[in-house]
Amino acid sequence: MGGVSKTNGGVAGAVGGSGSGGVNLGALRSHNAALVLDLLRTAGPEGISRLELAERTGLTPQAVSKITARLREDGLAAEAGRRASTGGKPRTVLRLVPEAGHAVGVHLDRDELTAVLCDLTGAVVARRGAPLDLGAGAETVVARAVREVRELAGEAGRPGAVLGVGVALPGPLDHRRGVLHRVTGFPEWNGFPLRDVLARRLALPVVVDKDTNAAALRLAVAGEAGAFASFAYLHFGAGLGGGLVIGGAVHRGTRTGAGEFGHQVVQLDGPACGCGNRGCVEALCLAAVARGDAAEAARVLGTAAGNLVALLDVDLVLLGGRTVATAPETFVRGVAAVLDARAGRAGEDPVPVRVVPGEGRGVAEGAAQLLLAPLFGRAEG
Repeated sequence: MGGVSKTNGGVAGAVGGSGSGGVNLGALRSHNAALVLDLLRTAGPEGISRLELAERTGLTPQAVSKITARLREDGLAAEAGRRASTGGKPRTVLRLVPEAGHAVGVHLDRDELTAVLCDLTGAVVARRGAPLDLGAGAETVVARAVREVRELAGEAGRPGAVLGVGVALPGPLDHRRGVLHRVTGFPEWNGFPLRDVLARRLALPVVVDKDTNAAALRLAVAGEAGAFASFAYLHFGAGLGGGLVIGGAVHRGTRTGAGEFGHQVVQLDGPACGCGNRGCVEALCLAAVARGDAAEAARVLGTAAGNLVALLDVDLVLLGGRTVATAPETFVRGVAAVLDARAGRAGEDPVPVRVVPGEGRGVAEGAAQLLLAPLFGRAEG
């Protein structure tokens, strides 16, 4: 992948939060580079000096100089001018070069495909969208995804500028192996090795995750949750799912299946769900929406969110997706009413509920973050 590949190879394996300081050990060189890259990213166009990098990472000035020299050599960092010093000569300021690398994010929803090309900061450079039938068969869906990715990769401007492709779609699935399980309503996908098939077709690294995890990752990296380190993102579009961020990192669980929020049973004799159970939250919410009763859908969603809050004690509930976007105030009001009532009975402070704007478009951007976030040591669990 050209000049970017060498640094990406040294950094992309860094996982976990960015809160810990640097360590001057050769074995942790990738971790230290990720710390420096993340500070360059958050500093923006104004940049940051090597001395500030050393102070904020805990690395020695010599270690910072070696890391930044390598980043400059690979085209990931550049000088951004000089800044007046409190003593001595002015300090050289460095900045991230956003266009040095790109990631493609693809959201395969049940009825539409959205794909974005993002630079190293996560900013969207180009976007494509088209109708999609996830039940049309693997070959049809894969061919469409490959075509859209290749079109976007051409927007990157030079060969080798695309670090890889992140793909987000409804679960359940095996995130580590990139293999789909029995996607609700689409049993034909069960066992399909989507990651490996796409990687062969595209000749690029591919990461596959649930749509809700991708969206939650984007929210965590972008700081949408503010000071809250733990939150639940509930995505209600053509289906209903959840993404969990615990302690600043996406929580996937041992089998990477955490967050199957829509298939908790809340009514034993309820309507049949595509997953095979009865009375799932998703089935009840979709039925209410089909009747035109968004308030009832919000009440059911609030009941399920209350179960989640009681179980995990998260700090914040975020709502998103196309269905929520049709009546955001109704959904916030309905979910918050249930959570407030539960908190009142327990003598606790209510958990805040907010809507994430964008009608779920952030899922594709979150898919791109599946490649970008590890580069900066951010929000991956």
